[in-house]
Amino acid sequence: MISGHCLCGAVRYQIDGEAVLMMYCHCEECRRATGSSLNTSIFVRREDFRVISGEEVVGHHESSPGNRRHFCTKCGSPLFKHFPQPPGLITVRAGTLDGDPGLRPTAHIWVSEKAPWTEINDGLPQHQRGPS
Repeated sequence: MISGHCLCGAVRYQIDGEAVLMMYCHCEECRRATGSSLNTSIFVRREDFRVISGEEVVGHHESSPGNRRHFCTKCGSPLFKHFPQPPGLITVRAGTLDGDPGLRPTAHIWVSEKAPWTEINDGLPQHQRGPS
């Protein structure tokens, strides 16, 4: 089981299962949503994820068709994202995890949109667009 919460603690979630994948995303939407040069997310099966408290303060923004970014309306913490592809998965913002999810990032995605001041020197694969 993996758990996590927002900055103020109003929203808590649980993942009953293992994370499928962890990646660094450099797309403009993730950069703006996180206020950082990249976003680190874990991919989990939608049926394994649940909000266990604070669902009433979870807001969302549809940043592009089918991409719903969920956040705490009290503190603004970005929490998770529903998206159409790949089906059956959601991403959870790794910075909101309570502990170690048991895996490490495997690639950088959307490198075509990375911040100009960001250098990637870790040797991981770099994809110009999203995961395939």
